[in-house]
Amino acid sequence: MDYITNTASITETFLAKYRLVLQLDFVPYGWKPEAMAAFKAYIEEGKGGWVGLHHATLLGTFDGYPMWPWFSDFMGTIKFKNYIPKFTSGTVRVEDKAHACMKDVPESFIISKEEWYTYDRSPRTNVHVLASVDEATYSDPSAVRMGDHPVIWINERMAARNVYIFMGHGPWLFENEAFTTIFRNAILWAAEKQPSAKSK
Repeated sequence: MDYITNTASITETFLAKYRLVLQLDFVPYGWKPEAMAAFKAYIEEGKGGWVGLHHATLLGTFDGYPMWPWFSDFMGTIKFKNYIPKFTSGTVRVEDKAHACMKDVPESFIISKEEWYTYDRSPRTNVHVLASVDEATYSDPSAVRMGDHPVIWINERMAARNVYIFMGHGPWLFENEAFTTIFRNAILWAAEKQPSAKSK
């Protein structure tokens, strides 16, 4: 296990050492060209698994960097639109209880504090949704809404096992048993070397 805070070291040779990339609240822009190419191959060719949280869908023009079109497609052909800067609680409802990432997770659970990004469109038509947030349960009635609002999904078009989990802004989430269960499940599932057709 290694920890990096920028993409300078990411190459095909570097990634070949790992069964899983955990993109822990790290943005999808400003990557070095070699890193972009290496990660794209890692995912498209199924060389390892990926679990991404929160900032992995901060897709658009940020900090002077253009949006990475491939990563937008990877995340369901979406673009960041808005968020809830003052946070709000919301109820997450599991949509695919049978998926390995949802093992031992209740059918619904509350996330007490999150920004709940909205996008220019729902990713649903391009990904397999595992869970979504019920915007009607927001504790802040003035919070921005998207309508159909997936928050956990996988992209089955990619050879690599991959899971995006929107929640991930702060350490308080590790006090939420449903979140930690999903997080653990996702890492174990995505890191498996030989995915079976049934579990994928």
